[in-house]
Amino acid sequence: MTASSAYKPPDLRGKVALVAGATRGTGRGIALALGEAGATVYCTGRSTRAKPHRKPTKKTSPFELARRPETIEETAKMVTARGGKGIPVVVDHLEPKQVERLIARIRKEQKTLHTLVNDIWGGDQFAEFGKTIWQLDLEKGFAMFRSAVHTHMITSHFALPLMMETAKNKEARGLVVEITDGDSYTYRGNLFYDLVKTTVIRLAFAQARELRRKNVAAVALTPGFLRSEAMLEHLGVTEANWQDAGKKEPGFLASETPLFAGRAVAALAADPNITKKSGRVFSSWALSDEYGFCDADSRRPHWGKYFIAKYGDCMKSCGDAFYEHWFGGPIDVVFGDWPK
Repeated sequence: MTASSAYKPPDLRGKVALVAGATRGTGRGIALALGEAGATVYCTGRSTRAKPHRKPTKKTSPFELARRPETIEETAKMVTARGGKGIPVVVDHLEPKQVERLIARIRKEQKTLHTLVNDIWGGDQFAEFGKTIWQLDLEKGFAMFRSAVHTHMITSHFALPLMMETAKNKEARGLVVEITDGDSYTYRGNLFYDLVKTTVIRLAFAQARELRRKNVAAVALTPGFLRSEAMLEHLGVTEANWQDAGKKEPGFLASETPLFAGRAVAALAADPNITKKSGRVFSSWALSDEYGFCDADSRRPHWGKYFIAKYGDCMKSCGDAFYEHWFGGPIDVVFGDWPK
């Protein structure tokens, strides 16, 4: 864990971003980081002041989204307070018509869209770690797919035409960011969780392949141990005394706030050579090493170094040798000029 000098955000003034799933966690952190860089950020989600979370009739997990207090209005207000322009929009990204209306609104109000962040997750409430495929609740697994894969595909389907139009101006390159967990292709401890998170990485690659001539890049990004609102509550601490949780969860001392991953996205969005990264998966800590950004407390948490120190060099991050297998297949050979 290293300290850093005061953070200076990149200049994203005049840029328009859509953060799908900006209510809390990584999505909120990304929205705030884009805001402090001066961007206009559409913050979408289902949690809104008009529909406050229900009061549970029994003790529930802090990861159950139905009981979380955060709202998209709060996120948008925080974006504006940081120097950007936050615009909250209630959207269920599983409903194509709602997403289509969202993009129509962005087109009407801004005429452009530079950055799309697909961060919708909600799978923590469905994950059943410790169970094998023959023990899993199939409906919970399929719900995870709908929540964390279908939503991403629906949103990209409607958002990409506007992004491609925007990117016809060579100085207005576009970026799609798929939020995942892990920058390797190793097994993630639960069948459905593994399929969802690796599918999201594959979504970034597939979009990068189809966008390669459109001046729009697509990447996947993983945070480290996330100090989210739900995780703080789960460990019985707040952001003010979060290090106290290290007594029972040592790895938490290497955790990062959602803003850290957000600053990774801001750095990627401002990179004039972002197309060279298209189709790959990155970690927040590795991008911090490359771009030099820090977390909210000026620290530079590094989940990779912590994990290697504790368990050995078993992270197996995707490298050049891995990506060689993603190119040169039958479609690239037979239909190499598609799409034009």
